[in-house]
Amino acid sequence: MKFEVSKEDDGSAARLGHLTTDHGQLETPIFMPVGTLGSVKGVNQAQLESLVDAKIILGNTYHLYLRPGLDVIGSAGGLHKFISWDRPLLTDSGGYQIYSLSERRKLTDHGVTFTSHIDGSKHFFSPESVIDIQRTIGADIMMALDECTPYPCDRDYAIKSLDLTHRWLERCIKHDQKKAPKYGYNQTLAPIVQGSVYRDLRLQSSREIAGYGSMINAIGGLSVGEPSELLYEMTGEVCANLPKNAARYLMGVGTPIDLLECIALGVDMFDCVLPSRNARHGLLYTTQGVVNIKNLKWAQCHEPIDDGSTSPFSRKYSKAYLRHLIRSKEMLGAQVATLQNLCFYLRLMEDARENIRSRRFSSWKEEMTALVTTRI
Repeated sequence: MKFEVSKEDDGSAARLGHLTTDHGQLETPIFMPVGTLGSVKGVNQAQLESLVDAKIILGNTYHLYLRPGLDVIGSAGGLHKFISWDRPLLTDSGGYQIYSLSERRKLTDHGVTFTSHIDGSKHFFSPESVIDIQRTIGADIMMALDECTPYPCDRDYAIKSLDLTHRWLERCIKHDQKKAPKYGYNQTLAPIVQGSVYRDLRLQSSREIAGYGSMINAIGGLSVGEPSELLYEMTGEVCANLPKNAARYLMGVGTPIDLLECIALGVDMFDCVLPSRNARHGLLYTTQGVVNIKNLKWAQCHEPIDDGSTSPFSRKYSKAYLRHLIRSKEMLGAQVATLQNLCFYLRLMEDARENIRSRRFSSWKEEMTALVTTRI
């Protein structure tokens, strides 16, 4: 894997980059649709390629391990073949899901014991086993096992958690170096910066992780309930202390305004469930602003969903029709709304890249900030 920065913005830390994997090259900044179980909810892989033009999607180690299970994925030849996806894949280590199962898990130096949310069965993840699982899944980019701290989190807990995450990372790296990829293409391990919202802990973590020389470094433990100001402050501090010649991946973030602000701080890669989750509840991102399609005002609006979009389905269907579908809980409604939101996110990233390339990002960001925070 290689990462190169080709352009930097004049008025911010935004940068244009190129990340090369064995399944293709990615231009950054980039947004990764979340396909937790090997499927982005509401859309199929052909639509992701032809309509959304997603260059990379994300799967989740915890969920894929539980179902369909490693035997199924391994016998298919890895997740790429199992889901018919020939572009890059990234897998989360499951650390965030284990964090969310606080009543169902027990952390030790050895790893984490947890009970399945599906059937209550007991399982154990160690730094080593998480590497083995991701090798079998076959992701191009694998994440190290970490502990995601909650917000708020007291300082003593954050210190202990960070120390555990760093010890686990050393074990992940040692084990990764012993294991060859299973399917004939390279897989890259990404460490994760933690430290809650404590500046000195974030700096300690980012500097330690920078020393491992990975081509991609992740920033975790944010967007877990903290105010936006803290999200941006911590992200800016970490980006300033991570290597310039490696991609920076901010995990689980976020809204369009979060993406714009964090690109300006130097982030290269994002993922979040919001575009598809909000779509299923009728919240749309459009080139005119944010639309709650369930509102009565759209009941007889026969204008296109988004006539400023370049996506054909955004102009094919009306707001009134989509409102009818969503309120009737028709599957087509969730599908069309999800496509609309994902296309908006991916177009936002494309426009960000173009404006970094032309060194107009800062002024363009001000215009877009007003748009993505406007409700119509």
